Amino acid sequence: ADLSEVYLATCVYAVYDSVTRRCTFANAGHLPPVLVEPGEAALMLDVPPGMPLGVGGEPFEEVEVELPEGALLALYTDGLVESRDHPLDEGLQAFVGALTDPSRPLEDVCDHVLSTLDTHHGEDDIALLMARVQGLPADSVGDWTLPREPRSVGRAREYARGRLASWDLEPLVDTAELLVSELVTNALRYGEGEIRLRLLLDRTLVCEVWDSGLVQPRRRRARDTDEGGRGLQLVGLLSAAWGSRRTPRGKTVWFELPLPGGDGALTDPAEALLSLF
Repeated sequence: ADLSEVYLATCVYAVYDSVTRRCTFANAGHLPPVLVEPGEAALMLDVPPGMPLGVGGEPFEEVEVELPEGALLALYTDGLVESRDHPLDEGLQAFVGALTDPSRPLEDVCDHVLSTLDTHHGEDDIALLMARVQGLPADSVGDWTLPREPRSVGRAREYARGRLASWDLEPLVDTAELLVSELVTNALRYGEGEIRLRLLLDRTLVCEVWDSGLVQPRRRRARDTDEGGRGLQLVGLLSAAWGSRRTPRGKTVWFELPLPGGDGALTDPAEALLSLF
């Protein structure tokens, strides 16, 4: 193998906020996302293509776009729109032209695109990802700003408990309170500025804790004699998923819990605590 060969990859990354219906895009040398608004023709979003991944040294520009309710967002690879017999510009025009009705089921839209375009050339892998924009109604959102003081941990638990009760989610209260407490405590200890707590009720329960600090949380293995250091381990054990992401003014740490009666099962908090020792 030639060790001097350079390996590159392109990528388009999107973070969607279902409360504001705003989506933030960054592009590393990839083809632009395509948006189809209800009653409108499809259009390619103007997301500046940065350098491909692997080049290094170049920042990626972020673009924020408000997406209308019911719009269709399409992400894809160049194998879908480019082949030896069909140049890229021609393939992009055909792809945009095939996205005509965003109200149809997503599976039908994908099937229509794949049957319309030349997808049997076998020259490159093909990937097509489509999503329909759905915003959360106001009564499915809890949003609070907390001052940077120790009492905010207790207030965050109270806010979470009250909102879950109003959503008839009492089975989630103990776990959600515990995890909210952990994330707000971490924001107080290691973050900066005011703290924002947000609860989102969708197909799952999502909790987000924002602060203006830039340091990302790091999960570590606490020793048996340590009095602390198990917070993120607990979040990982009790939640269906968790993570963190940078924001323009800091970071967001989040976790997700399955709703009662759904596919996932809650872990007993007492058992999770005992497993850490």
